Amino acid sequence: MSEDLRPDRRIVFQGLGALGVAAALAACGGGSGGSSNAGSTATAGKAGEKLASTAEIPVGGGIVLTDRHVVITQPTKGDFKAFSSKCLHQGFDVSEVKDGTITCTVHGSTYDAATGAVTGPPAPSGGKLPAVKIKVDGDSIVAA
Repeated sequence: MSEDLRPDRRIVFQGLGALGVAAALAACGGGSGGSSNAGSTATAGKAGEKLASTAEIPVGGGIVLTDRHVVITQPTKGDFKAFSSKCLHQGFDVSEVKDGTITCTVHGSTYDAATGAVTGPPAPSGGKLPAVKIKVDGDSIVAA
């Protein structure tokens, strides 16, 4: 389609009407600017269910279990932490953990790998990824 035949956003939104605009913004994650999961808690699975091996979690790093929406970190040797992997900005899963930082590469929010506290925007300052209960059982990390 040629560029001069495409309607601009203003025309599209006028055609949608007020309710259509609200629905379109909600679908795009653009309504409130915040995440609907900010107060949620994550569940890693049934108590005792294996999530990872300790060898999979590097010191200062971690892994993201997107199927469970959990991030597991090892801030210092032998100290394992787990948090919801849902970014407080718009609810996308965080994507990496390295050098003591959990990062959501979608928009750049960062979190402390030891506490889950927000360290960089656009996630709201003062926020914290909800903790997830885990325990170490031998060389396995399991849901608690």
